[in-house]
Amino acid sequence: MSACPANSLSTLEVDWSRTDVGHPDSWPLTLRVAADLMLNSPLPTLVMWGRRQVMLLNGAYTALSGLPTQPPGGRIPAMQPSAWSWNPAALERAWSGESLAFPGQALQMWRADGVSEQRFDLYYTPLCDGDGVVLGILCTLAPPSAVAAPAADSARALKMLVVEDNLDAQYLVCEMLRAIGHDVDAVADGERALQYLDARAYDVLFTDVSLPGISGVEVARRAVALRPGLRVIFASGYSGTLTQQLDFPADAIQKPYDIEQLQAILERIPRG
Repeated sequence: MSACPANSLSTLEVDWSRTDVGHPDSWPLTLRVAADLMLNSPLPTLVMWGRRQVMLLNGAYTALSGLPTQPPGGRIPAMQPSAWSWNPAALERAWSGESLAFPGQALQMWRADGVSEQRFDLYYTPLCDGDGVVLGILCTLAPPSAVAAPAADSARALKMLVVEDNLDAQYLVCEMLRAIGHDVDAVADGERALQYLDARAYDVLFTDVSLPGISGVEVARRAVALRPGLRVIFASGYSGTLTQQLDFPADAIQKPYDIEQLQAILERIPRG
């Protein structure tokens, strides 16, 4: 496993006493991953944790919004930020487990000189525990795309299955793939992956090679036999030689990889 960048901010370096989430030692894995993602994101990002709606936020959101609340946020706010309050129905859909994208959404932002309307591409991601129970919602505000974004262009979106047993790595890659417009499911082992592949037609299988139980290579071999048009991408520690030893076509990227490497492969895949 690769080390975090030297300039990344750890949850243990932040004072959480102004919030109602307690010390990070007591957090579930879902909150630890979401908080790390939020704190280190260059984009304005918020987390709504629990139905009591504890609000966590990063420095980029504070700079954007002009809120007096500083990272990592505070207790239940008297007035919700516009990223939450503009569409209560959207939040309820996220609480029910839907990942949502709203390109070019107008929000009313409070500034020192009054209220101004700004547009963002909004992404809402349910934060679930291992049983699929939604514990919170992650919201990211991205600059509006100058042209139609992949998330708004269904002809460019790919249906992808990610197979990764490291839950932190799985979460991060899925969020990045969804942010660039793809329809993503994720599982942690080969047996579960084969169940998903049997039930749904995917465009891409992106799998780690080393998995508990059935290996990623065997999962891909069975998947290609089941769905010959499936594109396979491996995450591997030895990507240079892996694809030369296979009896089916596949791409591979070497761990640790950048999302740009994965995106470059995905851009070569024809869209339906």
